[in-house]
Amino acid sequence: MTGMPFADLMGVEIVEASGERVRAKLLVRGDLCTAGAILHGGAIMALADCVGAIGAFMSLPEGAAGTTTIESKTNFLGAAKAGSVVLAEAEPAHRGKRTSVWQTKITREADGKTVALVTQTQMVLGG
Repeated sequence: MTGMPFADLMGVEIVEASGERVRAKLLVRGDLCTAGAILHGGAIMALADCVGAIGAFMSLPEGAAGTTTIESKTNFLGAAKAGSVVLAEAEPAHRGKRTSVWQTKITREADGKTVALVTQTQMVLGG
């Protein structure tokens, strides 16, 4: 369980989590797909938001209450078919007092081909 109801609903499975890297996997179910049985762009973005947010939360400065996404950009580079598994790996590009920037690469588990590259900015709350 991710601790995020929507990510849990999607079936996101966290494989590794630290302030340095977060890795997750997702089974591409039919209800997460477009009409063509291809993983929906919104599901890709939600997966990336989940792993980036976990990393940002795990690397919060002392006294901070939490984080929230304030910007996200996705480059869709490939497709993942229903029944396949995608992997997400997020790493920090910047960690400051008020924001952190996380880059997430989403790939197909079977062949390592890139599905999307996502860059998101997380704002530090409180502290």
